[in-house]
Amino acid sequence: MTTIAYKDGVIAYDSRRTCDGRIITDSADKKREREGYIFFGCGSTSDILNLIDAFFGAKIKGECDAQAIVAFGGCVTEIIWSEGRLFKYPVDHEYAIGSGSDNAITAMDMGATAYQAVEMASKRDTGTGGLIRTVSIEPAKAG
Repeated sequence: MTTIAYKDGVIAYDSRRTCDGRIITDSADKKREREGYIFFGCGSTSDILNLIDAFFGAKIKGECDAQAIVAFGGCVTEIIWSEGRLFKYPVDHEYAIGSGSDNAITAMDMGATAYQAVEMASKRDTGTGGLIRTVSIEPAKAG
């Protein structure tokens, strides 16, 4: 699926896209921008797009098996769709989502950066791989 990690103001994410257990590409950019928000999603492309639509108020019918880390105005939030509604959780500590998230969180617990955490996850998780990209999130300004 993917690994997206956040630590110390940096979001790192891999670029592997899979379908039915096959690697489609190792160079997909999983960052999506809309109305000033930056989304990093894991799940099927259609579910990620539905989740982003729900974030902006659209109604989703049925299930949406995706989650995303969202950056806006120096804040980082996790969003998921569950039980027919959107949940938003502020992220103010190291965090990871996706199939390699357990590996990434363990790596960060041991001192790895977000980039190194995704790199470690790619060694153990077949859904994670390819180019690792990073985005720095500038802290929100007071006042």
